[in-house]
Amino acid sequence: MKYTCEIIIDRPLQEVIDKLDSAENMKHWQRGLIDYEQISGEPGQEGAQMRLNYQMGKRQMSLTETIVKRNFPHEFEANYDTKGVHNIQKLHFDSTPDGKTKWVSDCEFQFQGLGMKFMGWLMPGAFKKQSLKYMTDFKAFVEDGTSVADQA
Repeated sequence: MKYTCEIIIDRPLQEVIDKLDSAENMKHWQRGLIDYEQISGEPGQEGAQMRLNYQMGKRQMSLTETIVKRNFPHEFEANYDTKGVHNIQKLHFDSTPDGKTKWVSDCEFQFQGLGMKFMGWLMPGAFKKQSLKYMTDFKAFVEDGTSVADQA
């Protein structure tokens, strides 16, 4: 399953990238994030891996992030893996003529196993909705300092 999400952030490109490029900031815009730990490589650099642990309602989930491409301020690519799901995120950032930042996220989910494939087929809108929620929460964090951590 593939889809694209797009959002305009009312801040300059470098400010957006500075906030995005901080693992410490993830708690402010990724709802449910409990903690993270560096597994291998230099944090934030190509090839580095990090484990991300989430609480989603009553369910806990652990993802492994692998940074594939880091070409800030314009692009970032990472893979996220958990049981039955391989997620490819290709993020693109550009300055708009009026000094804002355009963020385009190309998302691809590859499902393994009958149960996960069925869930992907049955609920494709839920995946896009979650991606847009993270982007909207990040926008609120960058623009006015609103943190989802304060809402927990």
